[in-house]
Amino acid sequence: MPRATPKPTDLSSIDARREALRAELAALDEQAKAAELAAKDAGRPILLAALDRVKIATMDKTDARSIASAISLHGGQVVAQHLATLTTS
Repeated sequence: MPRATPKPTDLSSIDARREALRAELAALDEQAKAAELAAKDAGRPILLAALDRVKIATMDKTDARSIASAISLHGGQVVAQHLATLTTS
């Protein structure tokens, strides 16, 4: 089986390839950033749909923000579990 001849070292082609890889990495970084932002807000439509089905008494903006912050900080499951303990007490 014949051996493949190694490519000669060509500095300009190496630099061009390096720049192409940098551009590809930059594009991947942008895609990752967009995916992270989408993942952070993925639960919003589900929560809003659930809120549309439940009657909610008057509440202050501060209380609403506190609830939203708790969901953002601790996650929906933890907040739901805590609220479940409040309703059974």
